[in-house]
Amino acid sequence: MVPHLTTALNGPLLDLEKSMLEAMPKIEHWFRTQWLEYAAPFYASVDLRNAGFKLAPVDTNLFPAGFNNLNPDFLHLSVQAAMVAIEKICPEAHRLLIIPENHTRNTYYLRNVLELANILKQAGMDVRIGSISPEITTPTKLETHDGQHLLLEPVVRVGNRIKLQSFESSELSLKEFDSCAILLNNDLSGGIPEILKNLEQDLIPPLYAGWSTRRKSQHFAAYNRVAADFSALLGIDEWLINPYFDTCGDIDFNARTGEDCLAEKVEQLLEKIKIKYAQYGVTQAPFVIVKANAGTYGMGIMTVKSPDDVRGLNRKTRNKMSVVKEGLEVTEVIIQEGVYTFESINEAVAEPVVYMMDHFVIGGFYRVHTGRGIDENLNAPGSHFVPLAFEKPCTLPDCADSPDATPNRFYAYGVVARLALLAAAIELQEQDPLNQ
Repeated sequence: MVPHLTTALNGPLLDLEKSMLEAMPKIEHWFRTQWLEYAAPFYASVDLRNAGFKLAPVDTNLFPAGFNNLNPDFLHLSVQAAMVAIEKICPEAHRLLIIPENHTRNTYYLRNVLELANILKQAGMDVRIGSISPEITTPTKLETHDGQHLLLEPVVRVGNRIKLQSFESSELSLKEFDSCAILLNNDLSGGIPEILKNLEQDLIPPLYAGWSTRRKSQHFAAYNRVAADFSALLGIDEWLINPYFDTCGDIDFNARTGEDCLAEKVEQLLEKIKIKYAQYGVTQAPFVIVKANAGTYGMGIMTVKSPDDVRGLNRKTRNKMSVVKEGLEVTEVIIQEGVYTFESINEAVAEPVVYMMDHFVIGGFYRVHTGRGIDENLNAPGSHFVPLAFEKPCTLPDCADSPDATPNRFYAYGVVARLALLAAAIELQEQDPLNQ
């Protein structure tokens, strides 16, 4: 049974879904032409917000870490997509080394790594998991939250390749492993480790996709162009699928520098949103989300409803905003139009997260938070996940049914998520050092 959604099923969003259903052949043809021009990332996840009057992506992750939260009934979608993705990057590959994050104590994250390895093994790959953490010096078995086990092996560098060494013990007998390609499930927030630089093996995604170099503003600048082209194709208002954004650099929350720049940008963005709210008869108060321009895990984020909210921040908030994952200091923020979420599961606020491999939607889940409001970031401690539950894969809409029918709602989610994926493809192509 699909989790109960309280989203308002009338007004602009229902019209948007109707437009997508009516234009489905045109939409799918348009996507096909785009993928001829741009190479889809190997994998990605997109956080969506559904306000009833607006459906928009608010974050795109190129190192998704929630494969354990996908509906296991539709594993075959992931396996088929993985086969296509691998064939494109390294057609003759039969060995793949996964390099995960270093935080080995997060047992839910470890379960994600295990599920990712399982998908790739079923796609015909010989898969092992190599760690670049200084804590892993010998092959180490770790247990996930649900009692399963994965083996982490220390990575060594030999010339311009990284490998796993052979290992013998009373419990283990491991052969040397020299992989055709390396799949990063590590977003490089702490910088690019020396061991990964200048390798002759294919790195997926490339190093410049990591948060040591990537910026959210670059992604949403690319999304602006994608959303404009797509909206022209459908003849819709681009704002219905696109959150406004701006940036502010030279920020130092602890030194309290950059406050005036931030307050000014917040005020300008709120005024733009007010105009749109008036146009569509939206009665809620506009808000923006201020977040670090690099980084993930829901760190360095705050909800802002007035320019005064960013002036004279208290010490606790300044500390929260000044650093993100791996202790990365925040010097630049993105100010993004806040999109309400009027979806809930058991009266808890929820937002859909869509997962893709290559250019295929493979599933998703709801991020649910009992302690957060409809205008707050849900990617925070205390959140839990509910797989997008349906009786059959919802990759195809039912044009004969109503726009808010289950397959059609998820089709709309998949379309907007793929728009964000296309923006990521453009972003990566433009950031490729070979194209500079």
